[in-house]
Amino acid sequence: MDAAGSPLLRLLRFRIRILSPRLHLSRRPARCLRTPCPCPFLLLRPASAPADPCSLRLPCGFIGHRPAVSWRVGGAGGASLLGGGGGPHAVRGSRRNSQLSREMNFYRERHCPAPGEAPLCLIPPPDGYRFPVPWPESLHKIWHDNMPYDKLAERKGHQGWMKEEGSYFIFPGGGTMFPDGAIKYIEKLGQFIPIHNGLLRTALDMGCGVASFGGFLLKENITTLSFAPRDSHKSQIQFALERGIPAFVAMLGTRRLPFPASSFDLVHCSRCLIPFTAYNGTYFAEVDRVLRPGGYLVISGPPVQWSNQEKEWSDLQSAAHALCYELLTVDGNTAIWKKPTQSSCLPNQNEFGLDLCNENDDPSEAWYVKLKNCVSRVSVEGEISVGSIPKWLERVYKPPSRLSLLKNGIDVFEADTSRWARRVDYYKKTLGLKLGSPEIRNVMDMNALFGGFAAALVFDPLWVMNVVPARKPLTLDIIYDRGLIGVYHDWCEAFSTYPRTYDLVHVVGITSLISDPASGKRRCHIVDLMVEIDRILRPEGKAVIRDSAEAIERVSRIARAIRWDTRIHDSEPESRKGEKILVATKTFWKLPSSSK
Repeated sequence: MDAAGSPLLRLLRFRIRILSPRLHLSRRPARCLRTPCPCPFLLLRPASAPADPCSLRLPCGFIGHRPAVSWRVGGAGGASLLGGGGGPHAVRGSRRNSQLSREMNFYRERHCPAPGEAPLCLIPPPDGYRFPVPWPESLHKIWHDNMPYDKLAERKGHQGWMKEEGSYFIFPGGGTMFPDGAIKYIEKLGQFIPIHNGLLRTALDMGCGVASFGGFLLKENITTLSFAPRDSHKSQIQFALERGIPAFVAMLGTRRLPFPASSFDLVHCSRCLIPFTAYNGTYFAEVDRVLRPGGYLVISGPPVQWSNQEKEWSDLQSAAHALCYELLTVDGNTAIWKKPTQSSCLPNQNEFGLDLCNENDDPSEAWYVKLKNCVSRVSVEGEISVGSIPKWLERVYKPPSRLSLLKNGIDVFEADTSRWARRVDYYKKTLGLKLGSPEIRNVMDMNALFGGFAAALVFDPLWVMNVVPARKPLTLDIIYDRGLIGVYHDWCEAFSTYPRTYDLVHVVGITSLISDPASGKRRCHIVDLMVEIDRILRPEGKAVIRDSAEAIERVSRIARAIRWDTRIHDSEPESRKGEKILVATKTFWKLPSSSK
């Protein structure tokens, strides 16, 4: 491509244009736009571009929080340019959305735009936005103006979710099934589950609300990844992330959750309203897939001893029995099971027709994989069960048994762990990154491999979302065996989060994220990916990008075009020759006052 026509130079000639929040897009096939926010947003577009902003590209996402009946574009405030499982939909009320099936909540899952059908845009912060309340204070309160959405507090305040108090939203720690607070609820669970001794490390909270359960489990050194769809509660996941609690947008619908098999030591549902036994127990089988052998399942709320749901409660007990789960207790509307450490329970006769999956099924493939009405096989089940896997903190350093499935897995793992210990030390001492300070709480590693970057940070008061690209080797199970958390993702689509939800984004080999591993051909554009990183980062957040000198120079030019301050550094002396490190800061810019 000639220089004059290169996408990068066209981007650098873009001008900022302010669009009305009421602008109606042309009626093209629906993109991942959900509903609008009442504020305008900035659109990067060439001066010569057609008036229709949909001719420009952005990875799968949707915008806003509030109900809509037409295609509108918004986006300041807490604009939700969301991609992600349970996340992006067509706009509510749009023609395509009305055509999506309600069966198994398909319409709540990812529905991404065709290439070239989404706007390429930067999202400004809402009026009054300021640096987030630091952790751990943020567990209990956040700035109201950072997320000026009052309805959740109005609807759920009486259940202890959250309430507005002066310039803050306050989080008492309650939930629908634990209005007296998560601390008391966790203490109650601790009578039946080994919460306090390091045996459990990773947990999944389904239908999490504002994630108080996961937030208060952190003091027990249990890292909970919380998820919920973008439903009538709107921005519950954004509240969770603003609080500094690991969370993302997802929906248990027609596809597997984006996790490998045997990921979580504990799976929790507090009034998540998942119909576990529907579709011949398919949803229960999916929970079983992600729950580690010997792990614990807690369901609090319907249908457990719930009025008018006697059949559903009976069916749930039958499904658990069919998989040989041990019912530890039923206390009011809370039931706790323990999963067996072996899968020898199947095959058996059960009313759901559940049996072991085909031997060709890879239970750790989970990116856009349809749910299956079968129980996943475990490759090294006895060695990865709760009780067999090392306790925290030992498990983060000991090579997991699933490395045996990879060629030279243990050697590569140990070299990777040592390498990242040196690199993180370099980041802190030479590059001046404030890892471990109150400025950095929510961290993302976009190309995590074994989670070595996260492992080198376990003593800092932060958490890392380890992302394993779906087209690369599926090493996310190793990350979970280490007691770390993460998801699969394809970086040619938007990530399942809201704007301004991460303090630092880290990536090694950024150009590899948009290339086909087999052919090396580009699958999407680096500009799209950089704009997506900008969406994820909060104002004054950091991006740390490692790649070849040529790639870093190109990325740096794009970074400056989207208003980042940039510095390019040499890598550590022992790193690959020619590798450079870009450290960039997303600037804190605002809309011109005349546009309000």
